[in-house]
Amino acid sequence: MSLLYRGTLSSCNYACAYCPFAKKQDSRAVLARDAREVARFTGWVARQTRAISVLFTPWGEALVRRHYRSAMQALAALPHVRQVALQTNLAGPLAWLSEMHAASRAKIGLWCTYHPGQTTIARFVERCARLDAMGVRYSVGVVALHAHYDAIQALRAALPEHVYLWLNAYDRRGPGYYSAEDLEWLDAIDPWFLQNRRPVPSRGKGCYAGETALSVDGDGELARCHFLPERLGNLYQDNLADMLQERSCPRFKCDCYIGYAQRKDLPFQTVFGDGVLARIVTMSPCDRRSD
Repeated sequence: MSLLYRGTLSSCNYACAYCPFAKKQDSRAVLARDAREVARFTGWVARQTRAISVLFTPWGEALVRRHYRSAMQALAALPHVRQVALQTNLAGPLAWLSEMHAASRAKIGLWCTYHPGQTTIARFVERCARLDAMGVRYSVGVVALHAHYDAIQALRAALPEHVYLWLNAYDRRGPGYYSAEDLEWLDAIDPWFLQNRRPVPSRGKGCYAGETALSVDGDGELARCHFLPERLGNLYQDNLADMLQERSCPRFKCDCYIGYAQRKDLPFQTVFGDGVLARIVTMSPCDRRSD
């Protein structure tokens, strides 16, 4: 079972003009509510016996908030929790990771986005090096705007070869935004960029969302995934066994990795393996080519 959690938090320490999320400054009351929600969710997971993986997908930046760091520590220490992943800009504290037992730290996966103009490449890469030194698995990505090409090139040169550098297509691009030369270069950086910018139609395709993966909000309301608002039930009130079933996707297309990684007809569950929630490739480059 994979649970994709998104609570009330919506504040961020960055202000990226291209960000698709409606960022704002959360009040103390909102942050307190979010902390209660995260604690309730963590407590629910702790009482389970089945194998569970968790991905925190906040609207804002979570690792600058102590309650998310504490939740990740607590969840990773549970024997039935396989992975605890989180999307982050990597600007928050990292010392909490060194305080964890090695076995728990091995369950952590960080989906790290670099935002040019908000921090320097040198600082970002130094923080990635700290993750490597602690044995924390992570991926790194950038929104593939024209203005970010130099940063993409610099990141690929600076990051260890084993770190997957993913690229997200710019959402507001018009026809012809990427030239043929651009695409040749970008596809060489990220072999899965094609799926992000030109998604394979989803409607009618099998998907693990709703079968072994669910989206949950701060109140415990459950949906198949973030992109299908239909309510399935409540995590704290209903029996999961009554709602989990194989379903096909009703959307024409799914252009976000969080969604299409769960597609049964695409290779992400195999290529990413136990790193799939944090977008961490586990299959070697040679294996990927032969596949």
